[in-house]
Amino acid sequence: MKRNTVWIASFTASVVIGIALLVAGSPTVAANDQPSAANAEVKIDNFVFGPQTITVPVGATVTWTNKDDIPHTTVSTDGVFKSEVMGTDETFSFTFTKAGTYSYYCSVHPKMTGTVVVQ
Repeated sequence: MKRNTVWIASFTASVVIGIALLVAGSPTVAANDQPSAANAEVKIDNFVFGPQTITVPVGATVTWTNKDDIPHTTVSTDGVFKSEVMGTDETFSFTFTKAGTYSYYCSVHPKMTGTVVVQ
């Protein structure tokens, strides 16, 4: 008899908690509450930075990967970052710590341009 009483008490407590959760609703997480991606990638292919403009949060690291058979660089127009010459499949990464718009180009092929927008 004592076992049945304990079981009934446990079962009743579980049901009460379950009903309370249903009435209150379970917590939800909005998309804006999700952490922003701290990493972004730009591919260099066919003499183009892709995407040409990328938007990232402050603190994000952007990695450029050269997928061309030709060497390329990534150089900001305002001197904030500058890669070495990257061969095929080589990468360069930079972490953006301040909001702003950062234009860049390939010093080997100056007509190749891109922009990083940091918000």
